[in-house]
Amino acid sequence: MVQAQNNGWAGIVVNDCVRDVDEINGCDIGVRAFHSHPMKGNKKGIGEKHVPITIPGTRICDGEWLYADTDDILISKTELSV
Repeated sequence: MVQAQNNGWAGIVVNDCVRDVDEINGCDIGVRAFHSHPMKGNKKGIGEKHVPITIPGTRICDGEWLYADTDDILISKTELSV
């Protein structure tokens, strides 16, 4: 998470579990996941960029805006103003 913060990321959405929650909460970026779990996962070293993903019931495409708080995630095709 620190590397993501150093790369200037605003946040991370994990379609799974995370661990090291205290470290994650200490970062300046937002992290949302389904649950926390103490066991280390198996990294497969694979991934794709700029492809649509589906997180239960919601399709997120490259270029869309994602807004999150402690309760929910909102996806928008355009940047929203506050």
